[in-house]
Amino acid sequence: MSAAIEPGPLGPQISLFDYAMHLHRQDPDSPLPRDGEPYPDDELHRQQAQPHPPEDQRLKGADVARILDSHFAKPEAPPSTLADAFHDVYVPIHHNVHIAAAALRADRHRVQRTGQWLVRHSTDRCAATVGLALLAADWAEEDIPLIQTIGLLSNSFGPLAAHALRRRRGGSEALQWLAERVTGWGRVYVIEELCRTGGRTARTWLLRHACDGDYLNGYFAGKVATSAHLHEAITRADDDDLVDHTGRLLAIMADCSGMGMTLEHYPPAPTVLQAHANHLRGQTPTLSRYINAAVIADHLAQKPPEQVGCTLEHRDRVLRHYLAVLNREDWSETARAELASDSWFASNLAARLHLQAFTNAETDAGTEPAE
Repeated sequence: MSAAIEPGPLGPQISLFDYAMHLHRQDPDSPLPRDGEPYPDDELHRQQAQPHPPEDQRLKGADVARILDSHFAKPEAPPSTLADAFHDVYVPIHHNVHIAAAALRADRHRVQRTGQWLVRHSTDRCAATVGLALLAADWAEEDIPLIQTIGLLSNSFGPLAAHALRRRRGGSEALQWLAERVTGWGRVYVIEELCRTGGRTARTWLLRHACDGDYLNGYFAGKVATSAHLHEAITRADDDDLVDHTGRLLAIMADCSGMGMTLEHYPPAPTVLQAHANHLRGQTPTLSRYINAAVIADHLAQKPPEQVGCTLEHRDRVLRHYLAVLNREDWSETARAELASDSWFASNLAARLHLQAFTNAETDAGTEPAE
């Protein structure tokens, strides 16, 4: 039987965990629709004035820590007494030193049981967040499924869920599972933590699947390229997934100024650009490959060499390689056929690529790739 969401006079009658599990079971391999929003407690939170963070950023979480200290000082107090304890204080959604310190001051097993209860049974996001923060202070592997499930509501719980999973043995695989099922800001939080885990498994996944096409990918594309050792992988690449994702990373880094690392600040950019252009010549043309290559080539043509991390000579050589592929009849025909079916997309792509300057760059650089 499906769980029902029944807001009543006392608020929602389903825990956030059960709500996330209910949505997850409908499509276990995909992100929750709209990140699960609106949450069951949404109406209650709209009706109540929400506490603002303290002006002194160092005091964030201190009120929550005081409530926890008071609770843990009472040996017989059950976790349920905290269910409505955090409505009037600001609850940070990221790792917080005050809350972590309160967890470390108390008995470890009691902290874990309290965190488990709050995550599993809270109908209010504030209490569930505090429960997740308590679990994030520990290393118990048995809490991974609990953390992953509440983490599916990633816009609110993604930061702490990702932090908590990274601290556990097997955290890389757990983070990868969650990364495949979250989008938007939640994906930013999870991918950034996955970049910090290191290890072959994490790097292999990041190099092929980290970027899902969302605009927010710009926040972590450079971190993926750096932490996953892209410059080493692409020079010995032997699979299309890696080459395609490299094209996506380079296109994002070419256009994410103000969000994350750009090609200008990515030292291996010349090596990666050349390797990607070389691999591109042996690939079958597709629209996504064409668009990524065109975005990269346009960036190379528009920017001074120092802003793409190259010398003038190297920039021109790489640009000629990209233009040679883009001007091939099979690549051009594939792009025309696909774009003809979507005039809105085609016009927006043309505007983005500054096609007149792109054509001029083709003339200046020539179309024959230099060997």
